[in-house]
Amino acid sequence: MAIAEVNDNTFQDEIANGTVLVDFWAPWCGPCKMIAPVLEEIDGEIGDMLKIRKLNVDHNPNVTQQYGVMSIPTLMLFRDGQVIETFVGYQPKANLLNLINQHI
Repeated sequence: MAIAEVNDNTFQDEIANGTVLVDFWAPWCGPCKMIAPVLEEIDGEIGDMLKIRKLNVDHNPNVTQQYGVMSIPTLMLFRDGQVIETFVGYQPKANLLNLINQHI
């Protein structure tokens, strides 16, 4: 199942409650393409404990700028609307799960 996209208009509602991992990405980004299937696997394994969403930085400059995203992929873990962890660059699945599990 594909991970749902968020945009400048829906972002705040999506991150407002619970634990949400947001993937800031772009279609032209090689490492973004590498991490996408890893996130889909994680979503399939622990998607009941956290939401995973994608935000295309090219189409959503407001949120991208608001959170100071300078490099992609950037993954931000939110709890009830607040950033609790940020990862920049490709991360192996084991690393991501380890970091996520510390917060769920």
